[in-house]
Amino acid sequence: MRGWIKALLLLAYLGCFHQAIADRVQALGAGLALLLFVGMFSVLAAALWLAAWTRPMPLRWALAILLASSAAMFDAYGQITESYLTYSAFVSMVYSAGFILEALQQYGHAIALAVGKALLVLLGIGIRPPAAMRVPRGLPVAAPLLALGLLIAVLFVRAGEGARGLPVMYTPLAYLTLLGYESLHAGLGPRQPVSLTPAQSPSARHIVLVIDESIAGNYLDINTPGGVSTPLSQALPQVEVYNFGYAASVANCSADTNVTLRYGGTRQDYLRINATGPSIWQYAKAAGLHTVYIDGQRTGGALQNLMTRSEQNDIDQFIQFDDTSVQERDMAAAARLIELLASPQPQLIVINKVGAHFPVHDKYPDAFMHYRPALSRGRYVDVADTGERAGFDGSPSDWQRYRNAYRNTLLWNVGEFFNRLLHQADFRDTVLIYTSDHGQDLHERGNPGLNTHCGSDPNPEEGLVPLLVLQGRGLRSLDWQAHLAQNRNASSHYNIFPTLLLLMGYGRSEVSALYGRSLDVPTIDPFTFNARFNARLGAKPDFRHIDVQRLQMPDQARDIAASKAP
Repeated sequence: MRGWIKALLLLAYLGCFHQAIADRVQALGAGLALLLFVGMFSVLAAALWLAAWTRPMPLRWALAILLASSAAMFDAYGQITESYLTYSAFVSMVYSAGFILEALQQYGHAIALAVGKALLVLLGIGIRPPAAMRVPRGLPVAAPLLALGLLIAVLFVRAGEGARGLPVMYTPLAYLTLLGYESLHAGLGPRQPVSLTPAQSPSARHIVLVIDESIAGNYLDINTPGGVSTPLSQALPQVEVYNFGYAASVANCSADTNVTLRYGGTRQDYLRINATGPSIWQYAKAAGLHTVYIDGQRTGGALQNLMTRSEQNDIDQFIQFDDTSVQERDMAAAARLIELLASPQPQLIVINKVGAHFPVHDKYPDAFMHYRPALSRGRYVDVADTGERAGFDGSPSDWQRYRNAYRNTLLWNVGEFFNRLLHQADFRDTVLIYTSDHGQDLHERGNPGLNTHCGSDPNPEEGLVPLLVLQGRGLRSLDWQAHLAQNRNASSHYNIFPTLLLLMGYGRSEVSALYGRSLDVPTIDPFTFNARFNARLGAKPDFRHIDVQRLQMPDQARDIAASKAP
């Protein structure tokens, strides 16, 4: 009887993915590819069944826990993002492992469902097999390992592709093995020192890069009529604002964009440059600038976005706000920046803001609840970038409340941030570049799912960010106005690093040869973001073009009218 129970449990789990299997069969069509798929599926399923007949209890339960955990991870990703876990997406998840506890809180419901289903695998393998049935000694353990090895070989040959529709418990384990192999054999060489020499003094005493978090370029008034109000859209007596409009992000995930903004990776060569090139801090120090990093997201010295301790050593001031509530950290960053801009010391200042990363329930004070109905408040006051979504199932009404809470967050963490900065800071000798790490899919299109970014098949809005330059009125730095009209809605993050180097005084020809075009010349940018940033094993990056004419624009009237619906 136990044998039948075990088999039924495993079959029930495989049956949970019948739609993915059917989709894969339909996509392959009749032919050799389908025969190979059926053969591969049969081998993996048979190996799973054999694993259930492992006799030694510790070994059997070890296999059960390993395969069930892997299955739960794969399933949870699919439920959260409504997309397939590709190898590139898996690598991004590993690079974000520091957020694992927050992720458990953020997606508790989806993860609980995935774990509940994975119990079928856990019990199907873990329950003691009946004594009446025997299989050759060693085969129950060897079978899943050999099956995993076969899948790894397929994925290796096919650059990480080839697992769609197959039993899911093997896929994350295969990905992890491939990543380990790459880590050991795919080194790109040591980090290189700065080889350029500044041709002149920096254009401004203070050079500032503000990297906001999860700010959709189409939700602010600077780009969208009726968008969330900011002082950036107003004439300012002491500060000139050059709005480059919509820009394309590096990628739709935070770590990918942030590391590229700090190391200057180009579309053609970002993996090598990010891994071996000098950092923005090294360039700044070589140009005689004091380096400052303000991190509003993490506390206690924790690093994120692929920053290493070695990189941190080139930062003269590393600032976090351990004793400040999440809601107030962007205001604390503004206050610290105001202090720094009053210093006579030449500086490069980079700010990583809290911005509008989920959860957006409590990232603004009550006085800034302008848009209603919004998400319920009070549960996520101290959560920076993740939070439990109990009660949020991604329904259209949920997303209406989310978008309104998001707008309220923008009023505070963008509007009020710049309101304080522009009215209190000394901009006379300052150039500030403002952007976000990526945009947002706020499900204006009615698409299913719970995610707002980092999907493997993203909507274009995930790569759409704001891009502005602010500088003291009358300051002579770069000629932003010369090509502003041409570069508006036509530039990208890739233009920021060379712009920063020019501001530091490095020569234009040397900079452009290494890092491409800056914002003060025609950027001639393809206006794409990378949906497969972690292109591995010979796979190519997946650059997605953003067609500005086909963007899904916010429907503010509809979202606010939800509060009046019967």
